[in-house]
Amino acid sequence: MSAKTATPNKKLTFTSIYFLGINAIVGSGAFLLPQQIYKNIGVMSILVLLTAALTVSMVALCYADLSSRFSGSGAAWLYSYNAFGKFTGFQIGLFSWFLGCLTFTAESVALHRTLKSMYPALDNPIAKYAFPIGVIVLLSIINLFGTSIVKKINSVSSIIKIATLVFFLVVGVFFIKTAHFTPIVPESVKTTGSFFGHFGQAFSVVFYMFTGFSFIPVAAGQMNNPEKNIPKALIAVMSSVTIIYVLVQATAIGILGPSIAKFDIPIAQALNSSIGHWAYVLIVIGMIISIFGVAFAVSFNTPVLAASLSTEHNLLPSAVGKRNKNDAPYIAVIITMIISIFLVSFSYIFLVAAIVLASFIQYVPSILAVIKFKHTKQFPNNGFSLKGGDTIPIIALIISMYLLTNFRLDVLLLILGVFIVGLIMYYTSIKNKPDSPSAPQAPKGKVAQATTKLADKVATTTQSAPTHASTK
Repeated sequence: MSAKTATPNKKLTFTSIYFLGINAIVGSGAFLLPQQIYKNIGVMSILVLLTAALTVSMVALCYADLSSRFSGSGAAWLYSYNAFGKFTGFQIGLFSWFLGCLTFTAESVALHRTLKSMYPALDNPIAKYAFPIGVIVLLSIINLFGTSIVKKINSVSSIIKIATLVFFLVVGVFFIKTAHFTPIVPESVKTTGSFFGHFGQAFSVVFYMFTGFSFIPVAAGQMNNPEKNIPKALIAVMSSVTIIYVLVQATAIGILGPSIAKFDIPIAQALNSSIGHWAYVLIVIGMIISIFGVAFAVSFNTPVLAASLSTEHNLLPSAVGKRNKNDAPYIAVIITMIISIFLVSFSYIFLVAAIVLASFIQYVPSILAVIKFKHTKQFPNNGFSLKGGDTIPIIALIISMYLLTNFRLDVLLLILGVFIVGLIMYYTSIKNKPDSPSAPQAPKGKVAQATTKLADKVATTTQSAPTHASTK
């Protein structure tokens, strides 16, 4: 009876990582929030988009720098663990996991909001909860089949999503009216204080539209050459998404003008009013695919993150990291599904606000980790290094702190509750657990790689040399 050599699981390539990033970011916010942003700040919403994109891109560059230092899965929690210790790593890991659950739920709820515009029969109390729960369960089941099916569904949905947005932009440009871009600031904004108040409200909403980038490094362990591919993917994805968002917002305003504030799905309504109902239906279908794509990407990354917390540093019970024959972390998938189903009871706008706050909590220690590693020279870069010293991290930190001025009390209480649960978990069952011996914590810089190669060469030489017995 001959044993067959196991074939290693296929890794995610740069292209797959890029599409995963597009799907993780461009979702419900691109289609459901232009109305809200315009209500807050009018035509100036285009500038708010650029400002938020610049801010988030600075944070993304910090993630790119950190991802070039580590090849393990985990992203923010992994960086925080190595920079500031076990407690910080655990709390950030817990919040990153919770952020994934929040996003998974928000996109599932948004999918229902979009569909009910086309099928009014879905606009009832039962469907309001049953539909997003069904989506969460379906995607969780799909993720039990591992990365192979993930790559196929992710790439297809991303291509269709981008094609739909390109269609909207190419067709919509012929119906733009320049008169709709004045006045730049709404007439209701009469003072400087009022302007900054409206700008801040819009900024917080727009910030949500970019938050998905932080999930790109989460599945680093399942990617080819993550230290080099993730930084490139982060930069490519953020550039692509910024261009898409700005053009979509400008085109929608150019077609609808002030009436954009009346519609829940203004992107679809823009083509409905310009070329007909068939275009409205086409855009709604694109919206459904887009939102589904984000939900799918997050449903994949979130359990992977939970599993990495368990297997790489024993920050969660070992059962959470168990994998099935398809190499899917099935226990983490199930727990993520349960938490996400619980969050369906909250409204879409509440979930958006909670996502922004949870994102803020994981951004801050990650930015501080970049500053620390640059000064301590720990974990050398491999393939990408953030230039300019501490300038970009400090600017990203200051602007991120600005988000604190725009959070609701009920959102703050929810996040505080998660922190307290984490505190109890840590001191009762995590603090005294030893690190996992399989933790991939060796730095991945060129110096470390050279050292590893030298050690391998020495080991090979030692093993092949003859052994001589010595007598005293």
